[in-house]
Amino acid sequence: MTPAARPILAFPESGAVAPVAISVVVPIYNEYESLPALVAAIAQVLDGMERTYEIIGVDDGSTDGSSDRLRELTQQYPHLVAVLLRRNYGQTAAMAAGFKYARGGTVVTLDGDLQNDPADIPRLVDRLDEGYDLVSGWRKDRQDNTLTRLIPSKIANWLIAGVTGVALHDYGCSLKAYRAEVIHDLNLYGELHRFLPALAFIEGARITEMPVTHHARRFGTSKYGLGRTLRVVMDMLTVYFMKKFLTRPMHIFGSLGLASMAAGIALGLYLTLVKFLADQDIGDRPLLVLAVVLLLAGIQLFSFGLLAELLMRTYHESQQRPIYRVREIVGPAAPEG
Repeated sequence: MTPAARPILAFPESGAVAPVAISVVVPIYNEYESLPALVAAIAQVLDGMERTYEIIGVDDGSTDGSSDRLRELTQQYPHLVAVLLRRNYGQTAAMAAGFKYARGGTVVTLDGDLQNDPADIPRLVDRLDEGYDLVSGWRKDRQDNTLTRLIPSKIANWLIAGVTGVALHDYGCSLKAYRAEVIHDLNLYGELHRFLPALAFIEGARITEMPVTHHARRFGTSKYGLGRTLRVVMDMLTVYFMKKFLTRPMHIFGSLGLASMAAGIALGLYLTLVKFLADQDIGDRPLLVLAVVLLLAGIQLFSFGLLAELLMRTYHESQQRPIYRVREIVGPAAPEG
């Protein structure tokens, strides 16, 4: 018997509906052919786990009818919720939308192209129950093109691990399991979804990874190519800055500014001595221009540091966002909450 039709969003943002144990978030973009098999496979796996669950399919402005098919599937699967975005915002935005509406104490993400295997979900959740805050999938035997996908991915993983300090083999694998409190502390922009482990690490999360199954693509073609490389590099630098200097930006800008001003002043003093002691003309010397540029650049960098400090304080104080995270409070007189 087919369940009665459900609204596209079956619960209010206020959280009045009771939570579930597991939320599975699936960003979808032009995956019309794969959707029925994908939802069926996820539902079958979660039914066998004997925990309450929901599946949140986030359609990221698909143009192939995926949104309509997702609507139809919500009437066949009572645990499926469709979140339909107004246009194509990108995978990071789709995941952020899924996180917003997820009610589960555990949140699992995977791609909508059937390359991630839903059968791995129980293993990730069991590993999470061992005390980790984030379990990241590792496509150890990845079924993708070597030249256009595997080699660039290996290089990217090596760079990201080196810059962020979080050593994972496969940052690009969407199959991950999170504790809900971890993802609710994260704000996603740009292409930051691939840096979720690094962002969670900044918040003090305990992270591990485990090999997962990876299938060859059955339908369509990949929606992501080498064109996003530059955006990923820029976001990687953003994550590095957040990891090192989020609460103390003056340390980086101020240090660079002082170093630049010191170099400019030193060159200026040298040129002054050359002018008055050696009686040499310094007006046409490149060192004079360099001294002025270094001095002005130092003043600007120092000013940027002051502005960044003000912005950082506004960011934390306006959201009442603490600069620390408490894992637990232990003791017979420990406060609740």
